[in-house]
Amino acid sequence: MPFNKIVFAALCSIPMLLQAQTQPIKLQDKQVLLKSGKKFSLKVPEGYQLSVAAEVSNRLRFLAKSHDGKLFATDMYNRGDNRLGRVLIFENWNASTKKFEKTTEYLTKLRNPNQVAFYSTKDVDYIYVAETGFIKRFRYYKGENKPRDTGTIITRFPDYGLDYKYGGWHLTRSLTFNNNKLYVSVGSSCNACIEKEPIRACIMEMDPDGSNAKLFANGLRNSVAIKWVNNEFWVTSMGRDQIGPDKPEDLLQSITKGSFYGWPYYFQFNRKIYTDPQFKDSAKPKNLKQPSIAQVGFKAHSAPLGFEYLTGFSDPLLNNCFLVALHGSTTVSRQRGNEVVQVLKDGTYRTIVGGFLQGKKENGRFGRPCDVMQSSSNAFFVTDDKSGVLYYIYRP
Repeated sequence: MPFNKIVFAALCSIPMLLQAQTQPIKLQDKQVLLKSGKKFSLKVPEGYQLSVAAEVSNRLRFLAKSHDGKLFATDMYNRGDNRLGRVLIFENWNASTKKFEKTTEYLTKLRNPNQVAFYSTKDVDYIYVAETGFIKRFRYYKGENKPRDTGTIITRFPDYGLDYKYGGWHLTRSLTFNNNKLYVSVGSSCNACIEKEPIRACIMEMDPDGSNAKLFANGLRNSVAIKWVNNEFWVTSMGRDQIGPDKPEDLLQSITKGSFYGWPYYFQFNRKIYTDPQFKDSAKPKNLKQPSIAQVGFKAHSAPLGFEYLTGFSDPLLNNCFLVALHGSTTVSRQRGNEVVQVLKDGTYRTIVGGFLQGKKENGRFGRPCDVMQSSSNAFFVTDDKSGVLYYIYRP
């Protein structure tokens, strides 16, 4: 059995669940009305409801749960390189209206904060905040709405801004923990180039205090979301631009320590690996191997960001499988992404939350999904970083 089918068979191992996922899915319209007065409909599976759980009117990014059950989120403010980002707490959940009644600013004046994560030792809880140039950690005290200290920078990263001229490009840093190790994703400095710094287009592994930093995997142009699932390390990966409208594919894949995943020398398209023509004559690093085929290939320019592996979900249609937020192409006319999809056992995918893109102009784009988080056995959250909306999709 091919590797990708082995992986998905392991992740979706119950026959009844596999049978459920082969059933057609019907979507229904649910009306959305934002505070701005904007009205439109999104599509969710039949039998599900949708609510606007919170609005922050800015660039709402990734979600994280603290050890005392608070829902944290990052707000990058806009698509530019700025120092106006925030870490937010959504509080006072109203079970009747399916909304948070309060949004609290936990941290402000941050440089492109993409994600936060929580980690505990025997005696101390920490919150880690990923900004462009560094990871900072703060002591976290249960129930607090503001940090009590100014935080400690535990590791630094390239910090050049967006301009090609200065070697910048990808501003986000993503993080996750596993077995007392911190993992951080650092994107490339360009669309397609041979990097001069090894700490680019890679995943780093380190101790929770930032010490013993090592390269975990490289050749990953921009893995904006990283997560351990069933003791496997999964990432979303965005392919390079300027090859064409349909290639390379964007990816969801599991990665292993010490491996190389293609960029900039190779790319994936239609479940095959190709040599990037721009680098076909370039001298490759010693012992560099052609990468393996990723388990899931999305249409080019879909821009997969956050994902969740639903477990213990009451609906067998969605249980034990990935949901992935496809952020969408910056060029609306390409009609790519702008939806939340479910990855099926054979590596294909289908729409679970749609309707964010209606038409071929920007005024017909009502959202850009960024992250997905399971909330309970019958509900999940989706963030939209175009309108700053937190959606709650649930099965009554």
